[in-house]
Amino acid sequence: MTALDIIPEVACPPTDLWSDEPPLESDLNLQQIIILLSCLELLWRERSDYYASGNLTIYYNEEQLKKRDFWGPDFFVVLDTEKRPRKSWVVWREQGKYPDVIVEILSDSTANIDRNNKKILYQNTFRTPNYFWFDPNSLEFQGFRLIEGQYQAISPNDQGYLWSEQLGLYLGIFDRKLRYFTANGQLVPTPQEAELQQRQAKEQAILEKEQALLEKERERQAKEKLAQKLRELGIDPDTI
Repeated sequence: MTALDIIPEVACPPTDLWSDEPPLESDLNLQQIIILLSCLELLWRERSDYYASGNLTIYYNEEQLKKRDFWGPDFFVVLDTEKRPRKSWVVWREQGKYPDVIVEILSDSTANIDRNNKKILYQNTFRTPNYFWFDPNSLEFQGFRLIEGQYQAISPNDQGYLWSEQLGLYLGIFDRKLRYFTANGQLVPTPQEAELQQRQAKEQAILEKEQALLEKERERQAKEKLAQKLRELGIDPDTI
């Protein structure tokens, strides 16, 4: 018998795991997740060093798998990682990385868990630097920053927005939706809003060009009319 024969086998946890999240409770929850995801993807379209997803299970230890104690944030962002599709977020497959930002969309059945159980998990186990929750019905909105291992409430600015240093963006309520705002307070558009803005900008450019051509034509006609008057008076307009 060799030394290799007596080395116990090490059982490694699986890494190819499908998400196991329940269906979203309402269209409002789904719409909110889509807004957060699509706006960030548009804003960071040149970046490939992050992963963002919604309603996706995060697997973080074997005990969780045994108990089927699954936790999946409504929306989360992991920084300094590869941007690619995933079936779930498996922490031990991702170099031990946990989300840097989490947003929970409150509902009647999950609000108490989001405010308590999940907050404790994200603080003590995930160590997620920024945690926010938002209720699309009541518009309750709160955010926390991890300071010395404890979540501290983020103070709002004059507009009521909460700053996420992880995203480099504010989060705030606009038209009853949770939206991103830049550091100078500009609303980050959805893809649909950005497309509309581009179309309006093109239409405005065309209108301004047409107005400039029209004004130029009016000036030409005015000069021609003046020249005709001078000729009638026996004055050569080319000599003036």
